[in-house]
Amino acid sequence: MNQSSRFWDRIAKRYAGRPVSDEASYQKKLEITREFLRSDMEVLEFGCGTGSTAIAHAPYVKHIRAIDISAKMLEIAQGKAASANVENITFEKGTIEDIGVSDQSLDAVLALSVLHLLKNREPVVARVYRALRPGGVFVSSTACIGGSMRFMKPILAIGRFIGLVPLVRFFTTKELQDSLTDAGFRIDRQWQPSKGAAVFIVASKAV
Repeated sequence: MNQSSRFWDRIAKRYAGRPVSDEASYQKKLEITREFLRSDMEVLEFGCGTGSTAIAHAPYVKHIRAIDISAKMLEIAQGKAASANVENITFEKGTIEDIGVSDQSLDAVLALSVLHLLKNREPVVARVYRALRPGGVFVSSTACIGGSMRFMKPILAIGRFIGLVPLVRFFTTKELQDSLTDAGFRIDRQWQPSKGAAVFIVASKAV
């Protein structure tokens, strides 16, 4: 975690200044997610980054607990929330593994552009499943680069060793789907804007 948090701390300001690479797709993901949100929901977003998505969804839910491993990212997120007068988000440093989350205490969990950055995604997916109440939803957007991009693996390993890139895991869309269904989730929506783009999935826990 320390190496990864240092990486994200270092690039936080630059990351916050970059425009969304595909604004239309981002807005569609927000729209799809809101189909599953309600005003009484308790939501967790892990890997919240600079808080843009949490802030966008805050008016549609009761409360969002937004966590990230980067203190610098969270500083930016808190500033953005304050500027937008959003008061129902709690920002917190940590990972889903080391913060206190009770079983069946959440209505929705968001993991956007983060599952491929985890050392082991299966235990995290299982933890999300336990944390959700029956009928709860898990929303993710994930770079599934285990097929066509495997040639990048040694290059990224060198980049991580010298601190230029974060940890990146290589897996296919099918492997991600299997992680979700093996944990007990049902996949309700799946969308990929274009070949090579992140795979957006809404999965639910049975009632």
